[in-house]
Order: sequence, then structure tokens, then C-alpha cells
Amino acid sequence: MAYEHLVFPKDSVFLVTGGAGFIGSNLCEAILRMGYVVRCLDDLSTGFLKNIKDFKDDPNFTFIKGDIKDFDTCIKATKGVDFVLHQAAWGSVPRSIEMPIFYEQNNVMGTLNMMEAARQNKAKKFVYASSSSVYGDEPNLPKKEGSEGNLLSPYALTKRTNEEYGKLYYKLYGLDTYGLRYFNVFGKRQNPDGAYAAVIPKWIKQLMNDEIPVIHGDGRQSRDFTYIENVIEANLKACLASSEVAGQAYNIAYGGREYLIDIYWTLTKALGKDVQPTFVPERLGDIKHSNADIFQAQQLLGYEGQWGFEMGIREAIEWYFADESVVRK
Repeated sequence: MAYEHLVFPKDSVFLVTGGAGFIGSNLCEAILRMGYVVRCLDDLSTGFLKNIKDFKDDPNFTFIKGDIKDFDTCIKATKGVDFVLHQAAWGSVPRSIEMPIFYEQNNVMGTLNMMEAARQNKAKKFVYASSSSVYGDEPNLPKKEGSEGNLLSPYALTKRTNEEYGKLYYKLYGLDTYGLRYFNVFGKRQNPDGAYAAVIPKWIKQLMNDEIPVIHGDGRQSRDFTYIENVIEANLKACLASSEVAGQAYNIAYGGREYLIDIYWTLTKALGKDVQPTFVPERLGDIKHSNADIFQAQQLLGYEGQWGFEMGIREAIEWYFADESVVRK
């Protein structure tokens, strides 16, 4: 792995918000494997206890059930913490269009609560999840930091707002903040269920259960799918980054480009299925193409992003095969 050689002070304490979610639980597991202390803060609104069951009894792990919208909870959770990895948020562009007020309360106010709590408790670093959605309707590829377009959803607006708060907290208060603009993360423990599930786990589950998957649009949309191991690396390297490069947001991706229709046929082949998908209209707020320029993260964070799509999808499929909850009995 591109991060297991990293060394932190031996008594380091990490707080992972949203730690029972897809990305958060993978971060918790990786940090515990490296021998450090981890606190997990999650209200279980989108996370699941099953995601942390394999390490919940680790003596270096503590689970805190709590809501980032409650400032007192944030203060208690960050006490004595060195590194905050803030992953707690509600995702999904379509759902944010239906629930803009909730997204503001959770993704903006919740993040501000966490930043302020980290500042008051003197955390060394505050690393937070942003999103490629901040590029909006910017048509040029690859996407480069500093060339953002008009936002297309409340979700994107919440992430852009978080980045602005990150800049302010660095400039005004000296809190080292690092925004990570994730590009279509996938991998083990990603929830395949629900109307707003990410496309890869949703298609895998549908195909494994002999259902007919749905493709929004013509399938010629492209995405820079990013395997979870790359995201873990980025978070941990941001924790070790220089203060001189704090207060910024960085693209975190593989730097590739996959078309949805090609991914669909890759999955059918891997799963041994011959199923024609159903095509329906594109979803409001979705971008057409996504591809990241990762030069800034490479140069300033030391990010490598070694896991390409083909490597990642093999591991992801293997994990879903082993998860009994994916295939209906």
C-alpha cells in the first residue's frame, strides 16, 4: 500500500467522522492496522454498525454515536485528538435537490461545527471530504483546481462552502485544513441499496440477483472512478503535509476516465451475466464528464494514487461476492 510506510507519533489519536460509513470505516480499519488510536463518530443515519464489526473490539478503537449537527458532541469527540478526518456528510446530488435545507444543516453546519471544535481543541490537522461536484458545469477536461464552473446542485454548494470555510479557518485561526475533492470513490463496504446508491455497487448487486440494471442517459457519461485505497492514502498523507500547503482543496482520483456503458459491460463479463440494461432519462444535476488532474496532490501532498480502475474493480467484486447481504438467499 502507498500509505502503510507512513509514520506518525506513536501516541497519535485520529478522529474519523462518519466512521461507520463506506469511506470512514475503511479509514478506521487502515489506521488501526497501522497501530494508532482511532475514534469513530457517527450518528448511523447513513453508516452501519456492520461496517465496523471486524474491529469494534480493538482496544485502540472507540465508537461514539453522535451527530455533527450538535456542537457539544463535536467538542467532546475532538478532545485530545491530533488528526481529524472529517468524512461525515450526506451524499447524492439528486437527493440534495429534493432536500436542500437538510443538506445545508448537515453538510455545512455540521462541517463548521467540526472545524470549530477541532480549532478549540487544538487539533494538528483537519482533513475533510470535498467532491468533484464543485466543478459544476466547467466543460474542460481534466478538471483542475482553480477552474470551477457554475454549481449544479445543493450538494455541490455544500462542498464548495466547506472549502471556503477551510480557507478561512486556515487564514484566520491557523488550523491546517486540507480539502480532498473525491472523484467517484468505489470499493468494499459501499452500500449497494437505496434509490441513491452509487452506480458500481448497485449494478453489481442487481446483476448478482439477476435483476435488470438502469442506466440514466445513454451511458456515454465518463467518470474518474477512484478506488478506496487511493482515498485512504490521500487522507493520511494530508495529515503529514506541510502547513504551507494547507487551506487548499486537492483533486483525489486516479486520473483516468471510464465510460459508464463500458463499466456496465465489464461488470456483466466479470459476473458471467448477459443482461441488457434499461436506459432512462438523465438525472437533474448530474455532470456529463469527470476526469481529474491530480498534479497538485502529487506535488504538494505526495499523493501517488496507485490503484487504477481495473485493479480496484477486481477487489470490489471479490468483496461483494463474499458479502452475504448482497445476494438474496
